[in-house]
Parts: sequence; structure tokens; C-alpha cells
Amino acid sequence: MTAPRPGRSTSPVDGLVIATWTWDDVPGSPRGVVQLVHGLAEHGPRYGRLAAALNAAGFVVAAADTRGHGGSVSAEVPLGSFGAAGVEGFVGDIAAEGERLAAEHPDLPLFLLGHSLGSMAAQSVLLDHADRYAGMVLSGSTTLDGLLAVIQGLPADQPGLAAFNAGFEPRTGFEWLSRDTAEVDAYVADPLCGFPTEDAILAGVLGTAVRTADPAQLARIRPDLPVLVVSGDRDPVGGAGGRHVTRLAERYTEAGLTDVTLRLHPGARHEVFNETNRDEVTTEVVDWLEAHLPH
Repeated sequence: MTAPRPGRSTSPVDGLVIATWTWDDVPGSPRGVVQLVHGLAEHGPRYGRLAAALNAAGFVVAAADTRGHGGSVSAEVPLGSFGAAGVEGFVGDIAAEGERLAAEHPDLPLFLLGHSLGSMAAQSVLLDHADRYAGMVLSGSTTLDGLLAVIQGLPADQPGLAAFNAGFEPRTGFEWLSRDTAEVDAYVADPLCGFPTEDAILAGVLGTAVRTADPAQLARIRPDLPVLVVSGDRDPVGGAGGRHVTRLAERYTEAGLTDVTLRLHPGARHEVFNETNRDEVTTEVVDWLEAHLPH
């Protein structure tokens, strides 16, 4: 597995230095670029295995540690915080990264791949910048109004992400992430994963549901934009049996998008790229990306 090439960019919102990671060990000429947006309480380099598979298929992969995560921290924006810029800064950074990648690779199709919290930001970015992308992949996602209902039903005496573990036999508190115990243990051992986050992060992201659930806003997305939604049916974020993530795919179809695909994997939990059937999921995503390259 090739290590990512580290880089730096600057947030146009408040000047925060953003840590970037690029995997570009592709055979021959690149066929496309994937902008990868990670989830809450993790960081970009965790996606090296997925990036290697995408590189092998000809896709350059670019990830950035979102503000308050990984290497994108400062005195004003510590680990687990979005800082004063809040959710607007979070989404603005991701939009700016997409603009940068499009400018760096003007002749290549750009795809947006967001996981979990990153998928929720991707939903917001798409409302204003759909024309920039050749397609969008959402993993570990949900409707934000659906997520609010999930959170309201979680045990109040369990802090932070641990509350999502309520439906699983506890060992580490993060069994909800994957059936693969080695992957769960690696997450727990990583100091840049599973750390406490400010309540303002989730509250701010949930606040964006006003736009991402609005049919009038969704109707602004160009109808031919392809969307792939991939999830496990035991992911608590997506709702029981994938109820809320299924509704997410339905909303895009109802908004007039003509190429929306939902892949719901039986038994899989939140991190489908780290699940016991991860090879199946990765192949599914690679095949979908290849099928949506411009001819």
C-alpha cells in the first residue's frame, strides 16, 4: 500500500492550514479524481486501502483532514472542534478543496466521495456545486432529519459516539463501526480516531437539514448527476434496516435525479470500507466509478 503524499492548503474561511493527502500511484494516465471526505473523529490517511484500489483503477485520490481533525488543527481550532467558523467553515473548506482539485485536474472528471459526517457535508456541497462533479458516492450516510430521530432515541447516559453502540455486544464501545474486530481495534488504538468532539459539531451539521431535506433545494441539482449510496443495514446512523439511508436515495430520485443507486449490505455496520465484506464494497464502488467515466 503506497503512503499518501502529504500537502497543505489554506481555508478561505479563516486561514486555517488544512492537511491534505494525495494518492496518485496510478498505472499510466489518470482516468479521474476522487475527492474523499472522511467522517467524524477520524482522518484522511485511514483510507489508504481504498485509495490503493482506486489508484489501481486509474483514479487519483485526494483527501483532506477536515477542520478540527488530523493535521488540520490550531490553537483556535483544536482537535474535536470546528472553531469559530462552525459548520459553515467545515462545508466551505470542502467546497474549496473541490474547487482546487478541479483547477489542478481540468481535463479529468472529479467525483465526490463522502463517508459519514463527510457524506453529510457532501450533501450540502452538492446543492451549490453539482456542476463541478461527475458523480457522488455517499457511505455511512443518512438523511439529517432521520439522524436527529436516531440520536433522540439513543441512551442519554452514554457520551458521544459510544451511544451508537447500544445495539451491539460491547467490547470496546465501537463495535457499531464494523464486524471486523481487528479494524475496530485499530480504530481504538489510533490517537486521531474516536476522540471527544464538541456538541456544536453535530448540532451545526444537523442544522443543515433545513437545506438538504428541502425539495426546492434538491431540485437545483442537475438531473443527470449520478449518485451512489452504499451502506450497511446494521449501521445505526442509517436507521434500523437502513430506513433513513433508503429515504436519502429516494429523496434524490424524487428531486428528479435519473441515476441514483442504493446498495444496502446485509449485516454490515457503519464503516463499509473496513467491514468483513470490504472487498465486495470496494469493487462495487470502483465498478460504479468506471461506469460513470465520460465516454
